[in-house]
Amino acid sequence: MKNLKILIIAFALFAMNVSAATIDPVKPTSQLRSEIIDLIGNDCPYDYHKDECKAEVLFTVNAKQEIVILSVTSPNVKAESYLKSRLNYKKVSHTSKREGEVFMLPIRMVREYRTKF
Repeated sequence: MKNLKILIIAFALFAMNVSAATIDPVKPTSQLRSEIIDLIGNDCPYDYHKDECKAEVLFTVNAKQEIVILSVTSPNVKAESYLKSRLNYKKVSHTSKREGEVFMLPIRMVREYRTKF
């Protein structure tokens, strides 16, 4: 009986930790979004037959006001390394309202065709 009580208490503590670890990302402010767009630039590595590059970037801003990329989800294999190289540990003017705030930024870049005259 004593082992059963300990098992129930351990399970309850485990369940509380799992529910507390759920991350609820928020959308970045328009100022932070525009800074990120400027950092990304126009040269996304597009797939051969596609004219757009889509990705979802999960990131946070640390105490030094640097972007820290947590994950990049994209059907384009090259987009993850491209976005991480352009954004990871780059300074922004955003100060977090609370420590550990996680942001979700959907990105859609469309290829521009330039004609030479």
